[in-house]
Amino acid sequence: MSIKPKKNFDTNLKFVYSDNNTLSVIFHNNDLLMGVVGEFNKNLKELEKITKSNLYSRGNSILIKSTPQKNEEIKNAIQFLANQFINNGNIENKDILSSIDKFMINEKVKNPNITDIIKTPKKSIIPRSEKQKKYVRALRQSDVVISTGPAGTGKTFLAVAVGLTMLLEKKIERIILSRPAVEAGERLGFLPGDMKEKVDPYLRPLYDSLYDLFHFEKIQRMIEIGDIEIAPLAFIRGRTLKNSFAILDEAQNATDTQIKMFLTRIGENSKIVVNGDPSQIDLPNKNMSGLDRSKKLLSHLDEISVVDFDHLDVVRHPLVSKIVKAYSNQND
Repeated sequence: MSIKPKKNFDTNLKFVYSDNNTLSVIFHNNDLLMGVVGEFNKNLKELEKITKSNLYSRGNSILIKSTPQKNEEIKNAIQFLANQFINNGNIENKDILSSIDKFMINEKVKNPNITDIIKTPKKSIIPRSEKQKKYVRALRQSDVVISTGPAGTGKTFLAVAVGLTMLLEKKIERIILSRPAVEAGERLGFLPGDMKEKVDPYLRPLYDSLYDLFHFEKIQRMIEIGDIEIAPLAFIRGRTLKNSFAILDEAQNATDTQIKMFLTRIGENSKIVVNGDPSQIDLPNKNMSGLDRSKKLLSHLDEISVVDFDHLDVVRHPLVSKIVKAYSNQND
């Protein structure tokens, strides 16, 4: 269910506790209540299923009936979902999963600071863990950011979001998105088409992040006029990146020499971000990867921030976090 949010929503929910382990969350605005509950109580049913508790919609309130501890967790989840609806005008299934798995049960993030929120034309992005908050702040404040961690921790998505807002606010002149053109353990053979058609399959995740944050036609136009450039890493050699926000994604598949080359492209009023997952190196010789070495060599520099994510920061389906942890434990 999607309702255009009103600027004058009353976000102060009232909480009434009863003796029989029942907690009432009272809404002062029916549109906000409908947004949180969802069409045909869809969101409420999903929240009920995830938390294995009893939730009811009664009048202008939601009734929670569970243990005192779980009541508090669900109360906080409902408050988060209300804020999410106010910011974006809708609630997605991933928001419900995150409200419980990331924000409440693990108590990783309390009330997010307004300065940590990334507001893009299509949605507002709220950091969903303390490390994500640290990462967003580093993206805004540091000249160079190096981040490592498993898939689903938001490394690329958050960097693209910050870069896009800086471009729209005219703090920079262009975004440069790059990846090493390395096959993920597969042999694709000859690829037909011109150079763009050959490299686009490797860069598709970067396009996906952009389209999730801004309208398709406008992103296409920004690519056409050069405000956004998406290119393989090899195409960056020999350039100086001025007034730019440059992101090297999948940097675990870049050699030490390539990462050094990318980092030394930095020019006036520019930021460089290097992201990668050391557990997913696709190079023929894994020792060729330069990601970990760049962290060790450069982490002491004040202008460079290093952020290391782990399975607890995964914001995709909760199962992804469990899969990442299982593989990590096996490697340990």
